[in-house]
Amino acid sequence: MSDTTDQTPDSTVAYDFSEQVGHLLRKAYQRNMAIFQQNIGDSQLTAVQFITLCAVHDHGPSSLSELIKATAVDQATIRGIVERLQGRGLITLEPAAHDRRKVIVSLTEAGQQLVRDTQPSAARVSELTLGKLNPAERVAILYLLRKMVDESSD
Repeated sequence: MSDTTDQTPDSTVAYDFSEQVGHLLRKAYQRNMAIFQQNIGDSQLTAVQFITLCAVHDHGPSSLSELIKATAVDQATIRGIVERLQGRGLITLEPAAHDRRKVIVSLTEAGQQLVRDTQPSAARVSELTLGKLNPAERVAILYLLRKMVDESSD
């Protein structure tokens, strides 16, 4: 009895890169980033800087390793982001009380205000990104994306 759920690629079908999941995800991501830059209201703020600020806003003062986990940004990149945000006066860095080698990132009042002021625009970015989808499709794509990135099922 053969398994009808076998999903082995058929070698007789031509490979079309433009229909591959990675390519389509990259194009969707690029579209989302363009919408972000057009609508966020702060030309110096990148999407990854914003999610870093949001992570500290939501979780409170955080170590770099906690930010890496919360944002899914690698260590080298998070360090650069933190340096730029500190340079703009949006965050402060202090050694942890229990381990002076560990750096704790906190929002300044300016950082807190930027997050509060930017969140409505960020919600609009999501709305514009999903704009062509009906309500059921929106629920489905968010569910499927969460399922794709859920590491607990690996």
